[in-house]
Formats: sequence, C-alpha cells, structure tokens
Amino acid sequence: MGGGAGEVLRFWRQRRGMSQLELATATGVSTKHLSFVENGRARPSRQLLVHLADALGMPLRERDRLLLAGGYAPPQGGPGSRDRALRPLRQALDTLLAAHDPHPAIVVDARWDLVAANAAADLLWDGVDPGLLTPPVNMLRLSTHPEGLPRISTATPVCSRPLITRLRRQADEDADDALLDLVLEAERHLAAAAGQPPRWTGDGVMAGFELKTRLGVVGLHTVIATLGAPLDVGAADLALETFLPADADSAALLRELAATRPDPTRPRRP
Repeated sequence: MGGGAGEVLRFWRQRRGMSQLELATATGVSTKHLSFVENGRARPSRQLLVHLADALGMPLRERDRLLLAGGYAPPQGGPGSRDRALRPLRQALDTLLAAHDPHPAIVVDARWDLVAANAAADLLWDGVDPGLLTPPVNMLRLSTHPEGLPRISTATPVCSRPLITRLRRQADEDADDALLDLVLEAERHLAAAAGQPPRWTGDGVMAGFELKTRLGVVGLHTVIATLGAPLDVGAADLALETFLPADADSAALLRELAATRPDPTRPRRP
C-alpha cells in the first residue's frame, strides 16, 4: 500500500467499513476537510493524523506508515533512535529468557518469526529438518510443517488450528499480506494432516505436548505473554513464550539436559 497520507487513510477507513461522514462524526472533523485530506487537497497536521488513526484503530505499524506518508517522523524519530529506545526492552527480554532456564523460552514477533531464545530452546528444534532453521526461523511454520515440531513431539499440525484462526483474523484486520501468506501455508499443512487427531488443547503455537530429547521424553506446557499497552510497533510485535515442565519428572530431565550444556544461561539470537 503506497501513496500519500490521504490514500492510507482512505484505505483504512474503507477497510473498517466507515463512511467519510461516520469518521468525521467520530473525530469531530468536518466531512469537507476529511475529504480534502483523503484527496490530497489539504495537508493534515500530525495531531490530526494521530487522531484519525486512533478512531480507525490502525495497527502501530500502519500508524508509523501514515505519519511518514504525511511527512512526519514516527514517534521514535527513525530506525536509529528506535533501536536505542528499544534497547532496554531487549535487555529485559534477555533477562527473562535467561531466568527461565532450564526451561525453554523464546521471543517471537507479530509474524511468529523467532527473535530471541534461551539455550534450552534448542530442544524445540533438535532433530527437525535443517531447512526449517534458515533465519528467520518461523515458529508457525516450525510448529505445523510435518518435518518440524511434529517430527520430534506429539504435536500435530491440527493442534495449531486455534492459533491459525487467530492469525488469519489478525492478518485481515492489519492488512498484513506477509502474515496471510504464512497462514495459508500453515493451512496447507492442516489439509495434508486431515484426519490426525489433536494431541494437545488450547491456543498458541503450543499449549501442552511431549517432546523427544536425547535423554528422554519431557512433557511441556506453554504460556504466551505480550506487552500491555505498547507505545511502539517494535514492542507491540513481540511475544514471550515459555515452556514449563508438565510434571516433576520432566522438570528433573530439563535440569539434567541443562547440566550438559556449556553455558545454560546464555540468551540466544538466531
């Protein structure tokens, strides 16, 4: 989606099913002025663009695009300053990842690409097809591809159906074609796995399953956490998924596996 701020606004207004009159009424802007903004006849202020974006419920990523199209820098002032602003968050996530050892923990972005992982997370892809581990590693693909996680665990592609349904809705709401492509790929794996019964219940890439490791089978449950009220797209995109032992035997086995690693607390970035 290209064009100026007016084209971006019109795209999202139509996607939300709102008329110019409805948006103008919701924001206190005259219909005439809104029409001029959409047609490029009036240059909106930064404050007006933010106000309209709020009313349209635009994703943070699209709000940045709207501001740039209108000739304004995004809130953090560009990639360099954004990286600096997010540095404390990344350090905090690294601390959380290390604290979860010897339990696997990962950070993914909005498209479920792997952003960071602790050393214990190697268990989640030890034995999968190496072709699935070419960066960026996508956890949705890894969880549904028959040569991915289903190859080394009791997980089946059918089990990811709740997540796939949620991500399809997100792709539609955010007009995210790249995410939609991933969802369609995952749905092809679902179709190929038709007839396989779910082996765990719940939402997320994984909720509860048994994982094969070099020292035996461990049972894991998962918890997915996101940042509340994020102010930046870089923060809004991130989710922390942790994998906790399902029972005392699994907890003991995870500790034993960690004891054989050279540096069990080292956070990792693929």
